[in-house]
Amino acid sequence: MKLFGVGTDIIQVNRLKKSLKNKLFLSRIFSEEEITRCKKTKKNLNCFAKRFAAKEAFSKALGTGISNGINFNEIIVLNEKSGKPYIKLSDKTKKVVEKKLKKKNYKVSLSIADEKDYAVAFVTISI
Repeated sequence: MKLFGVGTDIIQVNRLKKSLKNKLFLSRIFSEEEITRCKKTKKNLNCFAKRFAAKEAFSKALGTGISNGINFNEIIVLNEKSGKPYIKLSDKTKKVVEKKLKKKNYKVSLSIADEKDYAVAFVTISI
């Protein structure tokens, strides 16, 4: 596989605080799986911030940004049992990505972290 793109994003955690109280914002940005997971965590603001940064980093690695059929809530950030984060794509976004990459077989690697006031994400896409 060869590297298609790299993306990174950093966000100040408190930037999301007010927006997360808005149910429309939550459903536009996050999937039900993400909302459920983050609401169960002690540091739920950081959980949401890491996922937001991951979505931005993914769109940068893809080279499109969030537009032309790429939807925030269809870029789903989940965790394996070991805790390792990964990105799952759904619906229209998945189709747009496959068309852009001209392949159905691709690999997305994700690293996320947070430190009190900031959350950061790094994404690579290989084809």
